[in-house]
Amino acid sequence: MNQPARALVPAPTVASARSVLERIAAHLSRVVQGKEAQARLTVTSLIAGGHLLLEDVPGVGKTTLAEALARSCGLSFARIQFTADLMPADILGAQVFHVASATFTFRQGPIFRQLVLADELNRAPPRTQSALLEGMAQGQVSLDGNTYPLPAPFSVVATQNPLDLTGTYPLPDSQLDRFLMRLSLGHPSPEVEARLLITRGKTPPVDELEPVTGPEELLGLRSLAAGLRMEEAVAEYIVRLAKATREHGDIERGASTRAVLAVGSAARAHALWEGRDFVTPGDVRAVLVPCLAHRLLLRSNVQGAAAREEASHLLEEISRKVVAPR
Repeated sequence: MNQPARALVPAPTVASARSVLERIAAHLSRVVQGKEAQARLTVTSLIAGGHLLLEDVPGVGKTTLAEALARSCGLSFARIQFTADLMPADILGAQVFHVASATFTFRQGPIFRQLVLADELNRAPPRTQSALLEGMAQGQVSLDGNTYPLPAPFSVVATQNPLDLTGTYPLPDSQLDRFLMRLSLGHPSPEVEARLLITRGKTPPVDELEPVTGPEELLGLRSLAAGLRMEEAVAEYIVRLAKATREHGDIERGASTRAVLAVGSAARAHALWEGRDFVTPGDVRAVLVPCLAHRLLLRSNVQGAAAREEASHLLEEISRKVVAPR
């Protein structure tokens, strides 16, 4: 039986892309109120083709933000609750033996969704955390000598609790480096919290969201962003910023080449918010801290969220000192 042909989605333009991005961000702001800047960066990370780490205390909307993103973009969604006893097979899937046919078939795990929420990622041990690495890096899963592609577009949104909470494990550097951006939501303002008490009904706001775009259009937006023009002067500016992190006295290990490429990808996606087909130093500065703060190793003894905060201040200092091209 022939499958019905899928409707062709027109290739997005720079002008139309801005409208789509704004609609997605507006949907996110309906359920995670008072966090417009974080909503924009969340959309930027998705369009850049990256993975997002949300690091904050429980109960500030991290999980809700991920669910709202999937619903707004019409993506298949799975939430994986990371716990100390979670195994890699619980994420990736496993070979299942059928007695009647005496054969094995592969049963896909929850990673085979377009948007995967790795909830409280640092509550699982490193061996389980690393089950996400191949999928995040290459969009595929390898098991028992076979390779299985993940659906496109594919993105991971992970949440992480501060390290001072009981039962948490620090994420390995290789895991952290796979996240394009790291964001913190923080508590909403008192005015927003009061409004939530008044307006929150029986139906969770995320359940009322309807898609404003779809997987095909998202793939088009990713392709559009990746092709935006970056002048040599802007590229050299990013490299000089990275070099400054490597030479800073308070930083033990600065930005890697992968980190440099991450800033470039995020800056291209950010340019779409302004309806531009080229990247400016302003785009670079807008994504510098979210892209680099979690990748730096500091000389101080602080860890976890405190380290990210210190790294953010150092990056802001570096961005003020490194002269941008005109």
